Amino acid sequence: MNKGIYIATSEPNSGKSIVALGLMKMLLSKTPKVGYFRPIIDYNANGNRDNHINTILTHFDLKVDYEECYAFTRPEFLNKLNSDKDGEIIDTIIEKYKTLEEQNDFMLVEGTDFSGEGVSIELDLNVYIAKNLGLPTVIVTSGIGKNLQEFINAMHLAYDSYDEKGVKVSAVIANKVQEENIDTIVSEVTTKVAKDVVVNAIPLVSNLKNPSVKEISKAIDAKVLFGEDLLNSQSSSFKVGAMQLENYLNYLEQDCLIITPGDRSDIILGALQANISSNYPKISGIVLTGGLVPEPSITKLIEGLKYLVPILSVEQGTFEVANKIGNMRTHMYADNEEKILLALSTFEKHCETEKLSEKLVNFKHDGVTPRMFQYNLLKRAKRQRKHIVLPEGEDDRIITAAARLSLMDFVDLTLLGQEEKIKESVVRLGLKMNFENINIINPLHSEHLQDFAETLYNLRKHKGLTIEVAEDLIIDVSYFGTMMVHKGLADGMVSGAVHTTQHTIKPALQFVKMKPGVSVVSSVFFMCLEDRVSVFGDCAINPNPNAEQLAEIAISSAESSKAFGIEARIAMLSYSSGSSGKGEDVDKVRKATEIVKQKRPDLNIEGPIQYDAAVDMAVGQSKLPDSKVAGQATVLIFPDLNTGNNTYKAVQRETGAIAIGPMLQGLNKPVNDLSRGCTVDDIFNTVVITAIQAQDQ
Repeated sequence: MNKGIYIATSEPNSGKSIVALGLMKMLLSKTPKVGYFRPIIDYNANGNRDNHINTILTHFDLKVDYEECYAFTRPEFLNKLNSDKDGEIIDTIIEKYKTLEEQNDFMLVEGTDFSGEGVSIELDLNVYIAKNLGLPTVIVTSGIGKNLQEFINAMHLAYDSYDEKGVKVSAVIANKVQEENIDTIVSEVTTKVAKDVVVNAIPLVSNLKNPSVKEISKAIDAKVLFGEDLLNSQSSSFKVGAMQLENYLNYLEQDCLIITPGDRSDIILGALQANISSNYPKISGIVLTGGLVPEPSITKLIEGLKYLVPILSVEQGTFEVANKIGNMRTHMYADNEEKILLALSTFEKHCETEKLSEKLVNFKHDGVTPRMFQYNLLKRAKRQRKHIVLPEGEDDRIITAAARLSLMDFVDLTLLGQEEKIKESVVRLGLKMNFENINIINPLHSEHLQDFAETLYNLRKHKGLTIEVAEDLIIDVSYFGTMMVHKGLADGMVSGAVHTTQHTIKPALQFVKMKPGVSVVSSVFFMCLEDRVSVFGDCAINPNPNAEQLAEIAISSAESSKAFGIEARIAMLSYSSGSSGKGEDVDKVRKATEIVKQKRPDLNIEGPIQYDAAVDMAVGQSKLPDSKVAGQATVLIFPDLNTGNNTYKAVQRETGAIAIGPMLQGLNKPVNDLSRGCTVDDIFNTVVITAIQAQDQ
């Protein structure tokens, strides 16, 4: 059984990072413990960590020491090689690899970068390492600078280099190719490799190819004068500012970087003004050369501008800086989340992840880990594209989450709010947003406003609602967004970052209504703990449910659990386990448990039961030895809102668990409520589960 895979290339700048990120995400969806190892890393004289290792460890939150993830720096490797210590090299690599392998279910190994001294021996070196580690290989080759035939020949040559030395090649991935050549490349390469080799091709994506201003800043050793929080913006090109401003403006391009001497105030201010003008393209930043900085009066003017771009200062001259920037390579950095998300999305779009998974990982892990759960959520959300409305479209957290969702490109969004204000916030926050997937509606100016008001009036006039009140209510974003869902203009709604739970769900209760046979709307949180995912209900809606309502919450929660791939083992929580406790509160839980058993004899349920007996096998077996639920409960039902809300927050804060939700249960169409203290991740995850709910409607 394979316990690892080796990512290799035959040239520099092949784009292995996108493959490493994509494979790591795929592997973590199959097993919770995946190790990452690089036999040889580049040495950085400044003591900075290897960027590949740092990005993988940080983004995927791998619990492993940095020093365990590599065997040699490049200078150490070359010194031993020049001292004829080949055997010591491979022994050390194997020893460090095996130590990490023992701690993990699977290993992802990334070969060398073909940079600096020793390039000529690196192909044979990677073949040698993969062979000695006994690992199959994924070969990545770049299409940059090659015509079609040259590229196919290079790919074939790399494949033969491994195959002839007895290293199994599991997949070959053509990277950075022209999109129109993808089918041809896959077809041609498939004929030149073994039948069981997976062949995929990834197109050249400009936003992955372009360096960020942060990368440029590091490459030219620049000082950041302004816009430090905007350094992740990407530069598609650079323009040297030497001519007069009126002529220079004609040469600006979208996301270009301005390089100009620091005393050219006209170029600096003109570029900043052009950046906010609708008649000129946006720029990514400005580099001031020659060690010169603007005069105090100009600096004061810049400081007062509402929208800025990163402004850097360097000691070198303009010509030297332009040469350095022109020759630099782009990298994937841990803190550039937009770029990482785009890389992951691109990999999943163009690579057959399921086929690769079957090829690389021939074992299954029992249970559902948080990483698997979140991966599967995204996978399910992508099956059928849905449209979600976000009423609080002017909130920074909502805008940031929407930008991330737009880059992932699996859901359509409507933001409610003023278009100009939202787009200004996108610029202010330094976000990349794909507006092809995002619609912005100001309810006050919507063509649907009158129709929505009349619909609301007709739905609620039996309750005494007048048309005038309906017209006032429908302007409210919660009513407007909910009406979009009711009328089929959106498939679901996510709100609550600014508004109360009552404000969010009241319109849904008034006219979206509950499903047939459902008498109570309730909620669940998916609690992503370190080694499992538990379903907590109800922690957000019902203050003090009676026994009948509690039973219904348990049944709804079990259905939600199964719908999201978690086997339902229900624990009806109380302050006692089994028949030992007495009192009104525990009797309510006992009665609710009996109701569930009568209505749904197919469900595994235990109650009343204490929390520790529900989740700890040793405690559960000691208190309820014959129970099918004790010690292994997956659905935990709290007796009241006070207990549930405090418990989920305590577990979240004290364990670092991710709490996805609340997800509302029982409505005809999905409307979900956020906490007013929600994070961008909370919003992202709630949109994902809302899209999945919409698929099931």
